[in-house]
Amino acid sequence: MVSYFVSLVIFTAIYAIFSLGLNLQWGFTGLINFGHVAFMTVGAYSTVLLSNAGIPLVLAALVGGGLATFLGLLIGLSTLRLREDYLAIVTIGVSEVIRLVALNEEWLTRGAFGIQRFPLPLENFRPTLLSRHVMIGLLTAIAIPVFWQLWKWAKRRLQKVGTFLDAGLLLTAICAALTLWLYGVCAVALYNFSDNPPRNGLMLVSLIVLALVFWRLEWLVQSPWGRILKAIREDEEVAKALGKNVFWYKLQSLMLGGFIAGIAGALFAWQLSTVYPDNFLPLLTFNAWTIVVLGGAGNNVGTILGSVIFWAYLTITRYLPNLLKVIHGVIPAVPPTVDDARLGAFRIMLIGLILIVLMMARPQGILGKKEELTLGR
Repeated sequence: MVSYFVSLVIFTAIYAIFSLGLNLQWGFTGLINFGHVAFMTVGAYSTVLLSNAGIPLVLAALVGGGLATFLGLLIGLSTLRLREDYLAIVTIGVSEVIRLVALNEEWLTRGAFGIQRFPLPLENFRPTLLSRHVMIGLLTAIAIPVFWQLWKWAKRRLQKVGTFLDAGLLLTAICAALTLWLYGVCAVALYNFSDNPPRNGLMLVSLIVLALVFWRLEWLVQSPWGRILKAIREDEEVAKALGKNVFWYKLQSLMLGGFIAGIAGALFAWQLSTVYPDNFLPLLTFNAWTIVVLGGAGNNVGTILGSVIFWAYLTITRYLPNLLKVIHGVIPAVPPTVDDARLGAFRIMLIGLILIVLMMARPQGILGKKEELTLGR
């Protein structure tokens, strides 16, 4: 079970990084990108191909992110002068072109057979007792700010409502308890690192990368550069009137979001251990959109929360067949089993209904600010 939860932590961190790139492009800049998975595809394939050629993994991942940035430059130069709906259409087309190139250029990508063997981070690392404690220390350094932010939010909420009997405080306590439990699981995995070095090492690497990306993005979006992006999102004509080069700022946002998605692609490839073109279907882009909308556009903390909720939902709904058997025992009219195709369709339908209800109750998302996004004006 420890390995299972470690894999969930890795997927959650990767999707959070991937969605942070989309949140920068759409949540902060207003760029409608429906082909975000193209950057992940370039990052993943570049990383594994370069690492197979003997390039160190860190350098290979950075080069993969750089190539994804270059793709963002090419897309931006040709599309950012278009209206928003045309940009959305072009990005969808680009993502499918990238995937079809990966499928058909067998001399480079091995086509549908995929790339199945490549180096993984820390797979040959066998830590000493001191090394294990250092890794747990790094994990603790990431966890402490999380608990601190939860404590500050709970304190502000308590001052506002004046009572512990509050749904927000209850949810915060539940989040803190789950975070503490996951911290314990990850600490145990790092202490028993040799049980599964590739997965345990990737878990630590993914969390470190997520922490670094979040830290620098928060600094950027609160800087004058980030305020210009928000101004462009709200009304780019006003930003132009103030003398800002709107096209250049949009291009920077698209390229930086592409770089982040390319790094997420490297981590995604390492987690899957194999890279196929069908790993990068448009569904990944719309999963990222679901995460950003769920957590709140223009809020990096909300994006991470959205990724946690998204993967918690996917994990819980995997046990629907067991729940159906229990319900069938009480209500015989309910079928005891359901085939995989219907189960998958039901899971998609259910998360769609959840999003509809959320948009009716909080159109700005869980942590989004309605005033900042000018919704309802």
